[in-house]
Amino acid sequence: MSNVTVTQITTAKEMRTFVRFNYELYKDCPYAVPDLLEDTLETLDPHSNPAFRFCKAAYFLAHKDGKVVGRVAAIVNTRANERWGKQDARFGWIDFIDDIEVSRALLRAVEQWGHSQGMERIVGPLGFTDLDPEGMLTDGYDQLSTLCTIYNHPYYPEHMARLGLEKETGWVERKVFIPRGEHAANNTKYFRIAEMAKKRYGFRVRHFSSKNELRKGGYIQKILGVVNKAYAELYGYSELDENQMAWYAKRFIMMLDCRFLTVVENAEGEIIGTGVCIPSLSRAVQKAKGKLFPFGWIHIANELWLKRKHRILDMLLVGVLPEYQDKGANALFFADLIPHGISCGYEWAESHPQLEDNTASQMQWKNLDCTIHKHRAVFAKTINTKPAKTDNNDIQNQ
Repeated sequence: MSNVTVTQITTAKEMRTFVRFNYELYKDCPYAVPDLLEDTLETLDPHSNPAFRFCKAAYFLAHKDGKVVGRVAAIVNTRANERWGKQDARFGWIDFIDDIEVSRALLRAVEQWGHSQGMERIVGPLGFTDLDPEGMLTDGYDQLSTLCTIYNHPYYPEHMARLGLEKETGWVERKVFIPRGEHAANNTKYFRIAEMAKKRYGFRVRHFSSKNELRKGGYIQKILGVVNKAYAELYGYSELDENQMAWYAKRFIMMLDCRFLTVVENAEGEIIGTGVCIPSLSRAVQKAKGKLFPFGWIHIANELWLKRKHRILDMLLVGVLPEYQDKGANALFFADLIPHGISCGYEWAESHPQLEDNTASQMQWKNLDCTIHKHRAVFAKTINTKPAKTDNNDIQNQ
């Protein structure tokens, strides 16, 4: 009989333990970027995160020999399930030591909770929405992670296979070199296409002089409205409503550098595409040990506001309305970004995860020097509805 127990979180203290377990597990790993404590607590809080108007969640900790050895969140997103015709319980924020009994107990907890909610499958790692970290790393363990993606040890996907979960879909991430010297890609093609799109369709790039201008014009919400339409047909996408847009706008605006926010408008002044980048905060969050307070914010402020030379630029979002995707709108984004990247001394940009079967998205990089350096996947399994024998792996405190 296994001596692993799984308990459902019921207190604020347990929730902090849940979030900080990620830091404890990876504190000696040079490639992992810890969960940011304050942001993650807010995301998981039903009183703070507007996604809880259509989501349910439960959080579990695994214990062995008196120590916390794993964690997992179980989520039902009714909006996504209705959109895609699924009855899925998502699992996210999953971490565990290299012990198959621990990972088995955690996923059994998700199955049991999902079954109690009338679900038919478990699938993950996924968050409440696509703006939460998703996809288990399956390759690229020796590459620095980003603030908005998941890092995990190589044994994680091995456990998924041993426990009967199968890959459902996958993403790739690229290291995109800023064109210069040996990395002088055929970037001139983007400038030619951008000029053609401006002349033929009247497209133009809009810049913002300050974050205050973004706030007053409600532009973050408008940008996320474009993302809603651009990502609508992508795997598992859950449409953002106005409350969520306002919530994400408040969270992300402090990280933005207006030099690396590109908004593309059509001749009528309507936003049709966007590219959002920030200086990499990975090393800063590592130095802060995943906490803003009392002093962690200093490391992040140094990265965002000091006029220092950066090496890495993180792409948070790139999206173009479907009806403009074959008209050169995305070329305006690259034609705008490349000169800024060169002048600011960046060496490369880290792309956001892109679905490996999204041909249109994959093709946009063909004229740049880049390499795929990370793969990640979501795994799924049908819930076993047969009564399980009661043992120490069953959920406690429900």
